[in-house]
Amino acid sequence: MAADGSRSTACTGSSLLQPVSEITNLPLDQVNFVVCQLCALLSAFWFRLFLHPSKTSPFIRHVVATLLGLYFALFCFGWYALHFLVQSGLTYGIMILTGVEHMHKYCLLVALSYLSLCQITRVYVFDYGMYSADFTGPMMVITQKITSLAFEIHDGEHCVCRRMPSLLEYFSYNCNFMGILAGPTCSYNDYIAFIEGDPRRHRDQEADRKSNGKLRQSEPSPNTEVVRKVATSFFCLLVFLSVCKVFPVERNIDDDFIANTPFYAQVVYLYLSMLTTRPKYYFVWTLADAINNAAGFGFNGYDSDGSPRWDLISNLRILNIEFATSFKVFLDNWNIQTAHWLKRVCYERCPYHPTAATFILSAMWHGAYPGYYLTFLTGIVITLAARAVRHNVRPHFLQSPSHKLVYDVITWAATQIAICYTVVPFVLLSVGPSLKFYRSWYFCLHIGCVLLAVALPVKPRHLRLKDQQKNFPQRPVQHHLEATDSNCSQKEKTT
Repeated sequence: MAADGSRSTACTGSSLLQPVSEITNLPLDQVNFVVCQLCALLSAFWFRLFLHPSKTSPFIRHVVATLLGLYFALFCFGWYALHFLVQSGLTYGIMILTGVEHMHKYCLLVALSYLSLCQITRVYVFDYGMYSADFTGPMMVITQKITSLAFEIHDGEHCVCRRMPSLLEYFSYNCNFMGILAGPTCSYNDYIAFIEGDPRRHRDQEADRKSNGKLRQSEPSPNTEVVRKVATSFFCLLVFLSVCKVFPVERNIDDDFIANTPFYAQVVYLYLSMLTTRPKYYFVWTLADAINNAAGFGFNGYDSDGSPRWDLISNLRILNIEFATSFKVFLDNWNIQTAHWLKRVCYERCPYHPTAATFILSAMWHGAYPGYYLTFLTGIVITLAARAVRHNVRPHFLQSPSHKLVYDVITWAATQIAICYTVVPFVLLSVGPSLKFYRSWYFCLHIGCVLLAVALPVKPRHLRLKDQQKNFPQRPVQHHLEATDSNCSQKEKTT
């Protein structure tokens, strides 16, 4: 009875769907999440059709998007959703009180510290390893949005971002119903362009002129893309529910399995067990992308054949992930918007050891579980080794298609094994089980990657950037800056 009682209180959100949870034998928090996302999908269609920018004002769109988002958050997380408002309110105050010169640093410090405090509380106050009522998931995306906006204002990357958003615009950006539960993060400028009814602003309109001879006037429909993404997401959910229990990750550290299974079979099982964990992420992120597209957000111009692209805020490319031939290609196609955020706020700004700094920031952002830190610390050495191999070995295989094919097959297998080896602690969460797994592999990838990174020379990033700047023609840069200044001046005249 005690176990049942604790189980019923694991979700701090609404208990309205408790009968559905009992029928499906799924945790109530997961049922609430899926139902809210489906309601968000329906709301997104309604939002695009009945609150279209041509029919209503940006103010109304901001209000409705924010209120719906807060309702879904309260339904899923109960009073914990207030943390979303507190975190956003604190950082908005910092933006008001501090100057442009320092706001990005203060916002990053405060937003990340508040997120970390909530994550530590959730891990060490509540049951360790319990994912129920994980209100810190949405806060991770809000942290990205807060810091992205602060850095954009500081950098002046977009002329629009030189104007401080109003409080309503700020909360709408952080807490709108399309991305409150699962993201993905997006540029503030792109979000405001969507709300105001100009989704092609800052997109490549010149490509439209070349493909059509004139700028397209009709607004592309996302319906086909939404149907495709929803079907993909639920197929991934079906795959996950069907096979996740067939290949449990915990078996990789089972004593009998380690003692009685040949090493090659352990490698195959490791790949299969980690492969079956990915569809749940495919489901969540693809459905979130579909919700944004259904509302009309995510248009990214047209392909060369004139087909509309709805990948502006897409978070993953499934086939590129499964067939990645390098660690970098895998990471570039997995959690894409987070990778862009890490690159903007850390990698491009860190003068020395940017790879290590970026992985450490990613670990801090993900949460307080020790397994996260083991994963990202391992990712540092594997990234350095993979970069060294690519720079020193790959050129020797590009002389013929057959050699390139052999290289791709070998690097695909190596990449998949390296990813699985790296991510096991991320799934196991605790230090003991994670180190037990690495010991069963004799830390072989750690040792091998360190040796490769030391033995194969690669220029430091700041030296590679200097070489690129020397080889890059100056005229296009000057022309781009002049065009940017002209656009900014034009905007100032019209405002």
